[in-house]
Amino acid sequence: MAGSVGVSLPSPLVELSDERLGSVRLLLKRDDLIHPEFPGNKWRKLKYQLADARQRGASTLLTFGGAYSNHIRAVAAAGRHMGFATIGVIRGEEQPFNESLALAVEDGMRLHYIDRATYRRKSDSTVLAMLRAELGEHYLIPEGGSAPAALLGCAELIAEIPEPFDLVVCPVGTGGTLAGLSMGLSPGQRVLGYAVLRGVEYLDDEIVRLQRETSGRILSNWTVDHRFHCGGFARRSAALDEFITDFERRHGFLLDRVYVAKAMLGLFTCIAQNELGTVGTVVFVVTGPKELDVAGRPQRARARRARVSSR
Repeated sequence: MAGSVGVSLPSPLVELSDERLGSVRLLLKRDDLIHPEFPGNKWRKLKYQLADARQRGASTLLTFGGAYSNHIRAVAAAGRHMGFATIGVIRGEEQPFNESLALAVEDGMRLHYIDRATYRRKSDSTVLAMLRAELGEHYLIPEGGSAPAALLGCAELIAEIPEPFDLVVCPVGTGGTLAGLSMGLSPGQRVLGYAVLRGVEYLDDEIVRLQRETSGRILSNWTVDHRFHCGGFARRSAALDEFITDFERRHGFLLDRVYVAKAMLGLFTCIAQNELGTVGTVVFVVTGPKELDVAGRPQRARARRARVSSR
């Protein structure tokens, strides 16, 4: 399946030199380079769900997300590449539309808006039955792609790391990536995730649920740090902005401020405060950029911007 969409695996592993790391060796797992339209954890989460949808004879994928969701765009792109119709159930009474959603529509996705109260109940059987009645039969991919099949794809990342390491670090949105990475680790290795949303301590229970449903086991080799959300999802702080600017100056690498930068800020802060103990080598998973690459489609991109600005 990977070859059919031009996925580049394994993703590169690059060492980062920075005097602030002290004795810690930091390797970047550049999953943002897997594919321009569904980089990083997007492809790893979708891989086995798309295969299952194909095996079940599904013709339509349905998933959930906000108006700026990377996941919504990735599912739309995957559908275009692999011949699935796609439906994006979008949170928001005001029926938002922007360049991000325009790109999904351009890839063939049908948008269906539901109010925020209903969206919060999107896993309830009554809401799912309502969507099936309104939108027809479909293969359901959860918000963020976090399903048991997604964990299997994320767990495969660990086998791609040829270097000995002690700790894997990643941003945490819905918990699926961390849950899967945890399942791929060897004894003595751990994964540390930095939550990018505020007030989501329930993610710990969600990770436990996902691991139990996937493997029947509950692992204790992971931790979620909830201190570096910088005010909430897609929120920013002066400290975060300063860190991003300085990181780009030092390394020529602009960090995605929504996910990756918060986790990197958390990691560097914990290293500076000696919170990681005797960790020697850390692998940081660059899960993907905020804005998916639309290179190669400049005319369509310009037309898309024109349509959005006219709304």
